[in-house]
Amino acid sequence: MPSNRRFRSVTRIGPVQVGTSYDGRGREKHTAACTAPRCGFSADYDSRAAAELAARTHRCPVR
Repeated sequence: MPSNRRFRSVTRIGPVQVGTSYDGRGREKHTAACTAPRCGFSADYDSRAAAELAARTHRCPVR
């Protein structure tokens, strides 16, 4: 069952948004998600640096 996350510290790097939230166990998670149509990229990371690196290196497969 998906949970509703409350994101804070949201930044945008190109078409990818990086946000910080807490998971169900109270741990801080960082999410990178592409906002381009039909892309579908999103991933959770333990560190903000990893999420920002994924955002900087992401290339949308759909053009």
